[in-house]
Formats: sequence, structure tokens, C-alpha cells
Amino acid sequence: MWLILGPIALVATFINLYMYKTGRDYKLAMTMGLSLTALTLCAEYSLISNWVKDEDWSALLDVVPTMEKALWFLTIVSTLLNITPILLELKNKK
Repeated sequence: MWLILGPIALVATFINLYMYKTGRDYKLAMTMGLSLTALTLCAEYSLISNWVKDEDWSALLDVVPTMEKALWFLTIVSTLLNITPILLELKNKK
């Protein structure tokens, strides 16, 4: 599921930035980008939870250390990209 939600979150983030650049109302796209990022993290957590239930320790040892770093990085980047229009509006108002 996270393989579906992740790319959709990325697309929503770029739609957010495009809509801001063209002067349209970007807030729905921003909300969608942030919400889909959260859903992607929940889906990844569910996957790991299933591995624990199944006692698939080799999958946990192989995937979790690398995915932890990737998920932190991608979540931070997604959040920053999605709030960029708000930060730019605040900067332009000053």
C-alpha cells in the first residue's frame, strides 16, 4: 500500500507547488500532500507490524534500519516542500 500512497503523495506535493506558482488556491493540494505522506507512514508501520506478528526477523533486520532513515528524510522533505508556499507568502507579506 505504501508503494501506492508514496508516489501519490509526491504528485500531490508537486501539484501544490505548481498551483502556488500559477497563483491558484493551493491549500487543498497541500493538505492532500501532507495527508498522503502521513498515510504512507501508517502503511509502512502496518507492514512492519505484520512482519513482527509473523516473526519475520530477517525481514526486519534487512529492511527496517535502511527504511528508518529513508522515511525520516522523505517525511522531512515532503513537509518542507508542502509548507513552502505558506512560508513564501509570509515572506512576501513582510
